[in-house]
Amino acid sequence: MVNLPDDFVTKYQRLLGTEAAAFLASFDTPSLSGYRVNPTHHDLPTTLTETPTVAYEPLGHFGSVSGRSLMHQSGAVYSQEPSAMFVGATAAPKVGERVLDLCAAPGGKTTHLASYLQGTGLLVTNEINRKRVKVLAENVERFGVPNAVIFNDAPEQLSPVFPDYFDKVLVDAPCSGEGMFRKDPSAMTYWSLDYVNDCAARQRDILTEALKMVKPGGQLIYSTCTFAPEEDEQMMAWVLQNFPEFHLVPIQKVGGVVDARPEWADGNPELAKAARLFPHLMQGEGHFVAKLERDTGDAHELRGSATLGQALTRDQQKLWQDFADQVLGQATFTNLVTVKDQLFALPVTLPDLKHAHVFRPGLHLGVFKKNRFEPAYALALASDPQVVSRLLTITADQWRAWVHGDTFTLTTAPEKGWYLLVCAGQPVGFGKVVGNTVKNFFPKGLRFTVYDH
Repeated sequence: MVNLPDDFVTKYQRLLGTEAAAFLASFDTPSLSGYRVNPTHHDLPTTLTETPTVAYEPLGHFGSVSGRSLMHQSGAVYSQEPSAMFVGATAAPKVGERVLDLCAAPGGKTTHLASYLQGTGLLVTNEINRKRVKVLAENVERFGVPNAVIFNDAPEQLSPVFPDYFDKVLVDAPCSGEGMFRKDPSAMTYWSLDYVNDCAARQRDILTEALKMVKPGGQLIYSTCTFAPEEDEQMMAWVLQNFPEFHLVPIQKVGGVVDARPEWADGNPELAKAARLFPHLMQGEGHFVAKLERDTGDAHELRGSATLGQALTRDQQKLWQDFADQVLGQATFTNLVTVKDQLFALPVTLPDLKHAHVFRPGLHLGVFKKNRFEPAYALALASDPQVVSRLLTITADQWRAWVHGDTFTLTTAPEKGWYLLVCAGQPVGFGKVVGNTVKNFFPKGLRFTVYDH
């Protein structure tokens, strides 16, 4: 039996009344796992696609996928708690939009937004913590996101760079984590009533900056994984009182999702447009989600344009083009720049970034070495096996050798050079064929052993 904090129990008995018993009892029920399928991947096994779906997200399924499986490594799926999927489904950016995920690590919601954008527009994804931004970059890379620029900044550093800029801004705010108690009981050790208030103060600071980056007519989606009214309804009441150019818009509620509780704030009936996900009413850990829309009007004019990296030299251009013509087939990339010897494809021209910290400027295509080009792991996972001209289908055993960092041999020797390695229809990396040997270029920091069960 979960030993919930006494103050937590007392608080929600007061707030929920007759509903409290069912709510508190839900913390003793098993936590549910889920995953989303990547819409850019083909030929997914029915064991992934025919499991029960999440009511509000067709890409979402109940169940678990091992982090050491082919489908996970190739980016065909992303493990995500089911109620967290409601956030991306509510944001649902349209193709071609500019989108910001402000508090993005580890990347669940960023990759979800990417599924909606389908490689178009711009996805700016940001994480203030240096260690966590590396995890974010790994997950963006694994999911094969081609149109993301990753920042490592505080909100107050980004807001002057992108005033009135984004169609959608997602603030999945750092919170007191009450919705994590069941999944991660350690979250209870640092919870207190004071901690809730500290989180609310931080959220007001974040929102103050985030709202500046929403363009006229654009939207901000605010979410937490806590039940605390101070961080949820009361936070939205504070926004409506202090930022009159914003109003709440209704959120479609299915699958046990219910209206927010205006009576837990200032009684403004508009607050009911936001959504609550309670673990005793739906299949998930719990979330609060609200959608704010900015009134139409004039936007700030952006000044300058970003200078990210250097233009390719003539030799670099030839090395890249030779590789692209030989291996990538119909796939094309524009806005190419180098950062030192690393080659990137930038999604769009960005405004002046001299005061921002860019962690990754776009899709990593590869690295130039002496008289040769070596393709990046990120490029492989962003490649469509149905489009590339040079692919090599490998077996499950060969894939196991590959992710372990081993070379493997082929029964027949194809033409020498780079190939996109494909296993069970999924891209897993670039290998270099020399004779009948496939040289291993799987990143050393990502290598793992697949164990038989």
